[in-house]
Amino acid sequence: MMAQISITACNGPGAEIGNVDLSHGPDDDDFAAIRQAFADHGLIFFRGQTITPEQHIAFARRWGDININRFFTPVDGYPEIAEVRKEPDQATNIGGGWHTDHSYDAEPAMGSILVARELPSKGGDTMFADMAAAYDALDDDMKARLEGLEAVHSSKQIFGGKAAYRVESDAGGRLHNPDAADALDDVIHPVVITHPLSGRKILYVNAAFTTGIRGWSREESMALLMPLYTHALQERFITRFNWEPGSIAFWDNRATWHYALNDYQGERRVMHRITLEGCALH
Repeated sequence: MMAQISITACNGPGAEIGNVDLSHGPDDDDFAAIRQAFADHGLIFFRGQTITPEQHIAFARRWGDININRFFTPVDGYPEIAEVRKEPDQATNIGGGWHTDHSYDAEPAMGSILVARELPSKGGDTMFADMAAAYDALDDDMKARLEGLEAVHSSKQIFGGKAAYRVESDAGGRLHNPDAADALDDVIHPVVITHPLSGRKILYVNAAFTTGIRGWSREESMALLMPLYTHALQERFITRFNWEPGSIAFWDNRATWHYALNDYQGERRVMHRITLEGCALH
């Protein structure tokens, strides 16, 4: 009989979940505990898991509907799973900058479940930053200044037109639908949202997909956003996750930023990602 599930908070954001085997599916009590940990921490990790693509999909479906990724190539036979791959000859990686997945959607994704499939001999860690803690640490004057502001989010500066990531990804075959970004309208979200699970205030802007403050010039927008980005990347808000065979990370896109380190040149890294549908943010 397996020991009772364990939940161990990280030094930064997130918690590691132990004594659970996702290949068999957690029972209702364990799943309730995992769900609560996800709500409390916005970021959970599992170690030592051996799951098939079918089990990956089954676990994801317990959380909600699956978002079929419009950009990344799906795993063969599993359209629900996006392949996050970097080949030895590719210079750039997927996610190689601080960002929030799908903030460019009108209803941003709830979260992503990432499973390690093939890892480099060293490197390839993922960094996560806690946007609830970042908001809490702002001074009262800045919180008042942000109240009621809205930001523009766009996929185009990463995936559209002649963006550097788009150009190399096209050449490497990593983009499944390279013209999708140019067809998407930009969207508007509050700069500060109230998280639908935790009720906490969250700083909801990111350097990859936020293009400016609604109604402000580019210069005015960056004068506000750049100090916010610097503030949010303080060490006290960050967890660095070291991937091992069998590792799984599940992050809340509404509460965290993440950044995949690109420090394993000349080696291959393959991950399987399922993204879960979310809701409108307020």
